Amino acid sequence: MTAPAPQQVSVADEVRAARAAFDSGRTRALSWRVDQLLALETMLKERAAEFEQALLHDLGRKPIDGYMTDVHSVLAESAHVRKNLKKWTRDRKVRTPLTIGPGRSVVHRQPLGTVLIIAPWNYPLHLALIPLIGALAAGNTVVLKPSELTPRCSAVLADLLPRYLDADAVKVVQGDVEAATELLNEKFDHIFFTGNETVGKVVMAAAAKTLTPVTLELGGKSPVWVDDTFPVEKAADWIAWGKCTNLGQTCVAPDYVLTTPDVQPRLVAALRESIHRLYGDDPRSNPDYSRIVNERHTARLIGLLDSGTVALGGDHDLADRYVEPTVLVDVPLDAPVMREEIFGPILPIVTVENLGEAVAAIRRNDHPLAAYAFTTSADAQATLVNDLSSGSLTINAVMVQLGISDLPFGGVGPSGMGSYHGEQSIRTFSHERSIFHRRNASDVLLRMARPPFTERGEKRIRR
Repeated sequence: MTAPAPQQVSVADEVRAARAAFDSGRTRALSWRVDQLLALETMLKERAAEFEQALLHDLGRKPIDGYMTDVHSVLAESAHVRKNLKKWTRDRKVRTPLTIGPGRSVVHRQPLGTVLIIAPWNYPLHLALIPLIGALAAGNTVVLKPSELTPRCSAVLADLLPRYLDADAVKVVQGDVEAATELLNEKFDHIFFTGNETVGKVVMAAAAKTLTPVTLELGGKSPVWVDDTFPVEKAADWIAWGKCTNLGQTCVAPDYVLTTPDVQPRLVAALRESIHRLYGDDPRSNPDYSRIVNERHTARLIGLLDSGTVALGGDHDLADRYVEPTVLVDVPLDAPVMREEIFGPILPIVTVENLGEAVAAIRRNDHPLAAYAFTTSADAQATLVNDLSSGSLTINAVMVQLGISDLPFGGVGPSGMGSYHGEQSIRTFSHERSIFHRRNASDVLLRMARPPFTERGEKRIRR
C-alpha cells in the first residue's frame, strides 16, 4: 500500500486559520491546553498501530522500536508536561525594591501566538509531536510541516491530528521544499526547526526578514571518549546500541570514538561481540535491523567507507538501502568521514595519546550536540565538564539524556540554538512578560525622581 498523496492546501489560508484561532483567545485557557494534551495522548494510545506501521513503511523500523522511540516517548512527555502545567504557567513573583514599591512584581508566561514547526524524517513522529506538546501547552496555535521523506508518517499525522486536536488551532501542511519555502514566507511568532545545519541557515535567514525568533535543533559530530578505567565490554554495548539504533540516523548518535592505542584493539573486539549479540551473523536478514531512509543517503554513506581501514563490517547494497554496522580504524582527523555528521551505522575510531589530545581533536569540529565519555576517572570527568562545549554531556551511557524530560535538550553554536523538553518547552514557546502593579497612588517616588532637583532632594536620591 502506498502512502496517500499529500493534500493540496493553501499555505496562506492555513496560517490565517491558525492565527484566527489564536486571536479568538481560547488557547490561553489552561483547560484548553490540558484538553489538547489529553487528546494527543488518546490519539497515540488508540492509533499506535497506525503510527508503528507508518514507521515500518518509511524507515523499516520494527513496530516495537517505533513504539519505544516515537509513541511511548511522546506519551511520557505529554503526561509529564500536563501534570506540571499549572505550576509551570503560574505567575512567578519577584522582589520589588523598596525604592519603587509598594507593589507586586511578577513574571507572567504569555503564549507567543502562531508557531511553525518543521520536523525531520529520522524520528518523524517524535520530533514533530514533542515540540507540538510544548507549543500547545504554552497556549499557542501551530502549523506543522512534517518531512516529505517519510510520506506515510506525514500522511498519518495529517489525517489524525485534526480528528483529535482542535483542527483550527493545529494545521498540518504536507509537501516538499516548495511547501516549506511558502511557509517560511509567512509571518509567524516563532519557528521551531529540527534538521541539518545547511537548512537551518535557510530557516534563520528567512526568519531574519521578519525578526521572527527561532529554535534550531541541528546536529554535529557527537564524540565518544573511552579510556582504560571503564570496562571496555560495557562501553562497547552502549556504543553499538547507540550507533545502530535507527541505523545511526539520530542527531545524538555516537558519531566517532576517541581512545588510546592500547584500548582500540580491545574496543574493536568488544564491538564485534556487541553487534553480533544485537543482529547475529547477518544483520541484513535480521528483522530488527532497519534501513537507510533513501538511496541518496545510502550512497553518501557508502562513499565514506574508504575513509579508513574496515575493521568490522563494510557490506552494503545501494538498492536495498543497506549498510552493515561498520567500524573503521586508522582514520585521519581530516578524512571525509570526519568532516561531516555521519548519520549512519559507520563508526570511525581515532587514536590519541590522552584525553588532552582528544579534547583538542573534538575542538577541530563545531560544538557537538552531544558528547559522551566512558570513564570512572573523576579528573577526566571534570575535564570534560569544564573544558569541552557541547549541547549535552553524558558519562558512561549514550543517548539516554533524551529520556529525562527535565533536562533541556538543545545544541550550542552550529549544533543548535535554543532548547526544549519539559518546562524548557514552556519557556521556549512563551514570552516571559514583566508585570508590575503599584498598590497605591503615592507620588513620593515620582516627586523624588523628577526636576527640579534641590540640594536636599539630591542627597536623598544618593542615599
